[in-house]
Amino acid sequence: MKQFKLRIAAVIFCGLAAIVAAVAGCSAKKEIGGFGDAASKVYVAPGSYDELYAFMSGGFSGQVSVYGLPSGRLFKVIPVFSQDPEKGYGYSEETKPMLMTSHGFIPWDDAHHAQLSRTNDSLDGKWLFINGNNTPRVARIDLTTFETDEIIEIPNSGGNHGSPFITPNTEYVVASTRFSVPIPQKDVPISSYKENFKGSISFIKVDPTTGHMKLAFQILVPGIDYDLSRAGKGPSYGWSFFTSYNSEQENTLLEVNASKNDKDFVAAVNWKLAEELVAQGKGTVMPCNYMHNFLDEARIAKSESIKQVTVLNAKGFPGLIYYLPTPKSPHGCDVDPSGEYIVAGGKLAALVAVHSFTKMQKAIENKEFDGELDGVPILKYESVLAGEVQNPGLGPLHTEFDGKGYGYTSMFLSSEITKWKIGTWEVVDRIPVYYSIGHLMIPGGDTRNPYGKYVVALNKITKDRYLPTGPELCQAGQLIDITGDKMKMLLDFPLIGEPHYAQAIPASLLMDKSVRWYSIDENKNPYKVKSEAETGIKREGNTVHVKVSTIRTHFAPDNIEGIKVGDKVYFHVTNLEQDWDAPHGFAVMGNNNSELLVMPGETRTIVWEPKKSGVYPFYCTDFCSALHQEMSGYIRVSN
Repeated sequence: MKQFKLRIAAVIFCGLAAIVAAVAGCSAKKEIGGFGDAASKVYVAPGSYDELYAFMSGGFSGQVSVYGLPSGRLFKVIPVFSQDPEKGYGYSEETKPMLMTSHGFIPWDDAHHAQLSRTNDSLDGKWLFINGNNTPRVARIDLTTFETDEIIEIPNSGGNHGSPFITPNTEYVVASTRFSVPIPQKDVPISSYKENFKGSISFIKVDPTTGHMKLAFQILVPGIDYDLSRAGKGPSYGWSFFTSYNSEQENTLLEVNASKNDKDFVAAVNWKLAEELVAQGKGTVMPCNYMHNFLDEARIAKSESIKQVTVLNAKGFPGLIYYLPTPKSPHGCDVDPSGEYIVAGGKLAALVAVHSFTKMQKAIENKEFDGELDGVPILKYESVLAGEVQNPGLGPLHTEFDGKGYGYTSMFLSSEITKWKIGTWEVVDRIPVYYSIGHLMIPGGDTRNPYGKYVVALNKITKDRYLPTGPELCQAGQLIDITGDKMKMLLDFPLIGEPHYAQAIPASLLMDKSVRWYSIDENKNPYKVKSEAETGIKREGNTVHVKVSTIRTHFAPDNIEGIKVGDKVYFHVTNLEQDWDAPHGFAVMGNNNSELLVMPGETRTIVWEPKKSGVYPFYCTDFCSALHQEMSGYIRVSN
């Protein structure tokens, strides 16, 4: 009977979500959610710049998209985990190794959470990190070039969702498992979940100068599902916090079986203690296999296989981790600018729980425990609770902060953002969004110094907001003014892929650092040319290397002969331009590959294997000048 009731409750919950979405979708089109002078608030005059760069996770696109705020204009899509034929990413010889994993070449992933690097918990504009959720990976993007420089795979993990959350000085990128798995992997019955499955929390060390990543250590934790995370700051510096669900440790029909317990957990992890234990040699070296991919000094991707990792078992080190009970099925885990309060959004709760770090420490000191899970102490809910935001809406998920004493929480089911006051926990304002909001983002809203001017709602459903485009509709952002007592809707703008989390940074922190071109004199690619005189063709058996130069508005050479059917032809294309916004493209008829898009001063390589004799044209794909159409050539292929 209890199982039946739980199943009915789950059906009612899902049904309510559907009804809310359906009602929203049928709303009168008179309601647009804006206000009179909204247009003037988001207008960026021609030739003027936006205030902020916004980096949006691409979800199932595997990429990151870059927008300007407040205009909502799309500037660029940065290829990360997925091949991009527009730029040749994952197709060119210089970038293919970036997508290597221990499972082989994987040309796709599910990118969820963008995280900007920081110093003293304030954004510093060096790097952007993004997670690959499906095949556990973390990527680092250089914000001087807006290109992916490094990807590291995470072993002993399944579903890299609670990732890549950053400690206050970018000491570590932290990643946790959404799906617990046997560690190390082995063939066991899925029904043996409670006996054989574990979670892991990974700490990836970041070099403060180069940004290079190294997996420093992992903590093996009880086998539940770890969802989202934030690092502590101020008084809570040295700790990281993770929402976790499925404390029932079930492995089937989770919408019912993982919703039985009234409370799940926030896991509080003392990473400073973990760091000390590893330094003291207390960790265990575990065999494993994972890939580390990076651009070398020649801007050529290299891929190295790493065979071991240092592991701490949470059960064996008292004080390393504690569980804070929190309302069931929590999703978002957020820390306020002071570092005192840890907010958990319980998807199935009618309130938002706020935990106190000071009370947590006192509860630990007084041993105010309420049992344990696989050797990890569970603190009493009342002992760590700072307060509860009552009646915030339906389906609370994520919280960001404005730096003025307020939290803003997304409500998935009731499609709204709720503003509440830190300390009194009272709701002071709410605004409807369109529709089914997931994450929300205040620029700097997870740091000690938020730029509390806007909040961006990242919405899952847009069914009547835009012109229809068949069965699949865009997902969207909504820009909301939070400078006054009341939130005001400013702008709708469609987004690429499925936006999960996003982060934004003042444009002034990035603009002056932006690379305009690569110095041809510093080009270290072994197949570079510095002038047309260095171009040419070299045969090594059935392998042919063709060094090609591009400049407005011709290729050299532009007539290529001596190629044979069955050859493997490497076109090494160097862009000789030393000017801003002067890339050149390169495409060959019939090549079962992509084009190349070559930045000024850069060399990129594409492989062509001709199957038939004949004469094949090639041309520049990126418009470069009035004589762009003339920028072409021919390749003769003989039997």
